[in-house]
Amino acid sequence: MSLSATAVVNAKPGPRQQKLFDAGGLFLLVSPNGKKGWRLKYRFGGREKLLSLGVYPDVGLAKARERRDAARRLLADNIDPSEHRKATRHADAAPESFEAVGREWFAKFSPPWAPTHAEKIIRRLERDVFPWIGARPVREITAPELLTVLRRIEARGRLETAHRAHQNCGQVFRYAVATGRAERDPSGDLRGALAPWKPKHYATITEPKAVAALLRDLDSYSGGFVTACALRLLPLVFVRPGELRRAEWAEIDLDTAEWRIPAEKMKARQPHRVPLSRQAVAILRQLHPLTGRGQWVFPGVRARSEPLSENTLNAALRRMGYDKDTMTAHGFRSIASTTLHEQGWPSDIIERQLAHAERNKIKAAYNRAEHLPERRRMMQAWADYLDGLKQGADVVALRRGQ
Repeated sequence: MSLSATAVVNAKPGPRQQKLFDAGGLFLLVSPNGKKGWRLKYRFGGREKLLSLGVYPDVGLAKARERRDAARRLLADNIDPSEHRKATRHADAAPESFEAVGREWFAKFSPPWAPTHAEKIIRRLERDVFPWIGARPVREITAPELLTVLRRIEARGRLETAHRAHQNCGQVFRYAVATGRAERDPSGDLRGALAPWKPKHYATITEPKAVAALLRDLDSYSGGFVTACALRLLPLVFVRPGELRRAEWAEIDLDTAEWRIPAEKMKARQPHRVPLSRQAVAILRQLHPLTGRGQWVFPGVRARSEPLSENTLNAALRRMGYDKDTMTAHGFRSIASTTLHEQGWPSDIIERQLAHAERNKIKAAYNRAEHLPERRRMMQAWADYLDGLKQGADVVALRRGQ
């Protein structure tokens, strides 16, 4: 039911915040101190977000609805209203500043990106770049000025971040050139100016006895039940940690034993199907009574309206004694990939289950096979193999054709 003007006027504060919902995601947030503010709840890039629409009575119900409708028109055009507001606000103040151009670039190009990827990029710019050169006119920034910003990051020991910030700044400068707000990209003059850095592979364990010990440690994890279930499920499905922690119950069918991840949550921006073994289904059925009435399979510890935080799984591994150079949450993908290849499973099936994008575009255009029957067999055989490892057995997973 929609709100009425009378209900808004008569809304009284209580001991906790209250939400009075209108329609289309609009609600009035009433704080214990009596302050009333309009908020819009919406989803963008697979994430639930909030947008402030003003304070009552300065903004009445009719005006709040107008602002809601304007925001939803942006969503219909695949534009995040929050990012659009930031870009517009900074563009009004300094339309040719590095920050204004950077936010405009981000708002334009980030919609197809995976949410976690987009979040990392804007956070990197906001934390490490905008405070230092954000207010400067983009056409006036020189290579030495940019190098000072990057060396400040490098001095903290964050060499990878410095190189990635260099790359992102280059993208912003090239966008500024393309839109007529800069003459050239000064980031190109800095090639070789930073200490060299090579991407590291995620730490992992592959020796069977060590994997067996790891699996037993996961089973005996003494932290929160939601985190424990996530840890036990991750080796069985070997998706990316971000895909696991953002799993929603609406995507999972326990009766058909399948998890369908929508394209916007996947790195390759393609929908992905994960056959669930009997062991995986059992874990999810254990968890369902606790979180099944909500959106997230693994809700956050502090806010159940958000998924499990990005660092939770790795932090749990650290508490169990696995440092970052020994094992990471992402490392379960390497365990599965390495072992399944060694056991003779076809590479196409393994790579399809890992949701690795085909680098050969011509091959990718023709190879649309899901391989679901074989992937189901492989996933069940993999779960049985892991069970055997935990029990100390010398087992070999079922191969194709056996």
